[in-house]
Amino acid sequence: MFQNCKSWSRQAPTYGKYWRDIPGEERKRKLVALGPCATKSIARQKLREFLEREGVNTKQSFTTNTAPATTFREQSERWIDSLALRRRKPVKPATLSGWQDALNAWLLPNIGSKLHSDVSNGVLRELVGKMITAGLSPKTIVNYSQVVKLVVASAITEDGEQIYPRKWNHDFIGLPIVERAKQRRPTVTAAELGEILASVKSRYHMLFALLAGTGLRIGEGLAIRVGVAPSEDYSYLTEDCRMVYVNKSIWGGVEQDPKTANAVRVVDMPEPLAQVLRSYVAGKVGYLFATAKGRPLSHRNVLRVLHNTGKKVGLHAFRRFRLTWLRKNGVPKDLEHLWMGHADEEVGDLYSKLKEDEPYRQHWVERIGLGFAVGTLGPLNVVSISKVKVA
Repeated sequence: MFQNCKSWSRQAPTYGKYWRDIPGEERKRKLVALGPCATKSIARQKLREFLEREGVNTKQSFTTNTAPATTFREQSERWIDSLALRRRKPVKPATLSGWQDALNAWLLPNIGSKLHSDVSNGVLRELVGKMITAGLSPKTIVNYSQVVKLVVASAITEDGEQIYPRKWNHDFIGLPIVERAKQRRPTVTAAELGEILASVKSRYHMLFALLAGTGLRIGEGLAIRVGVAPSEDYSYLTEDCRMVYVNKSIWGGVEQDPKTANAVRVVDMPEPLAQVLRSYVAGKVGYLFATAKGRPLSHRNVLRVLHNTGKKVGLHAFRRFRLTWLRKNGVPKDLEHLWMGHADEEVGDLYSKLKEDEPYRQHWVERIGLGFAVGTLGPLNVVSISKVKVA
């Protein structure tokens, strides 16, 4: 502490000096005005109060200011690498790919070179403004912003504490509000579904009919194996093709666990669909929908076939068709949750045992039917996979 006078004065302005660590720079000397102080002891107390108020000497401040000068790009790479290795709640490959796409498309080109410590509300506000100007949907902007937050939070100390804790201000950032009612969720009608089935080859005819008649996700449909003994290690059909046991999903050509724990389930099929499926399955061993080498079909190729029919919808449209049909026909909530792989909503859902009543399920699946004409398959122009070995 000091005053600009020869001896201490009760009325003279008092100043305090202290060292402050600046992220990415050398330590700097700072000056603060303390106002008139009657004694040096009072001046020291004021300086201590100022340092405490500013958080200059806190452990968090020391950790933040002395951390290596890491860029957002460098931290994002460390974060992505760590996600694949963590033991608690491992991230699925599909999620990792989506986050990496967000980084590559928008985050790294715009803020990748910024110091990780500088990625604040202001930086995110500027980024959100650019995305809005570019016409990105509110849902996409929110998803991309979430990746920024996750990367910032991923920098931690040896004790697991965040090095750069942030209190994100969505109002200041201008983060758009996602209105569910305005989100695009395309589906297909029964007539459109008939047109699709009539214009594709037998393999895709069977796949699309299966998705629309069961509500399976595309990855779940591609993971089904046939000609194998029942096992929890893979998804399979019963011999009469009246049920499919969903235990796996396909993403990127690789089997993984389904999307959620509720996605591990049994899905019942009405006889008209099972009948066509039995003729398609006959003589096959391995993945039901496979390439010449016995590998499961890729999502991208299946989507390309769908779009070539002139229907510019996603593969999830078949799942929405099935859910709409279940609700239109008053299917009990227990069975809807089971067949669609959705989570229970209340305690009563957990108590109910209707999901375990196979005759009851079969009664309902026959009662409501498919909601569309499955048609008949043309020549089975699919690759024979009868010799493919199944692990």
